[in-house]
Amino acid sequence: MRSFFRLVLRALVLLVVALVSALTAMQLAIHGREVNVPNLVGKTPGEAQKIAGQAGLALEVERQYYSSTVPDGRILSQLPASGTRVRRGWQLRVAESLGPQRVQIPSVLGESARAAEINIRRRGLDIGAVAQVAVPGTSADQVLAQSPPPNASDVAAPKISLLVSDSTSPQAFVMPSFVGQSLVSATASLQDAGLHVGNVSAAPQTPSVTSESPAPMSPASSSPGAVIVSQDPLPGQKVISGSAVNFQVR
Repeated sequence: MRSFFRLVLRALVLLVVALVSALTAMQLAIHGREVNVPNLVGKTPGEAQKIAGQAGLALEVERQYYSSTVPDGRILSQLPASGTRVRRGWQLRVAESLGPQRVQIPSVLGESARAAEINIRRRGLDIGAVAQVAVPGTSADQVLAQSPPPNASDVAAPKISLLVSDSTSPQAFVMPSFVGQSLVSATASLQDAGLHVGNVSAAPQTPSVTSESPAPMSPASSSPGAVIVSQDPLPGQKVISGSAVNFQVR
């Protein structure tokens, strides 16, 4: 019985030793494939590519920026930073310096998006983000704003982002008839359709009373139970989203 326990104990010891050895070998293998990231700042892209390749790493020039401290055509920044431990084959991302800003930022406000793009690229700049917004009273596909603004200095990136008027026409509706409905019901219907209530006035008390302007507001016209007797725009007319509808009530 005592010999059996000795055999079991020896087997457990051998198993623990084997596990520790395997873990140690695994750690050595993992760390053996790791390298220190070299310092590439200030190098040309060609030099940086060669240094990275010698370390078993890949290199990608991801962006370009103006810099008053790093000469044109040199690496401005890198990620990961130098000295970081990474696996072999890891891709280093670097930014290249364009030197000090020498290009004047043009004004493309009011131009079409196409004309603005031609103007920007002709100066050696690139188009950044282009956003669109619907603005009433503006021509379609017109540059409303730009970033950086015209004649800006101390610009970081050689890109101009544009805000362009949307060419999409606003949604149109055929005006229904609200005559005979309550003001509360009509208000809810207009809100659901993207319209809103404009002026609400009290209807004339007698047909013989004529006036070029609506009757003044009365407690009845502002009451939730007020009933619509006329409307502007009239039923059947075309209206666009966001328009106001005026009512006379009693």
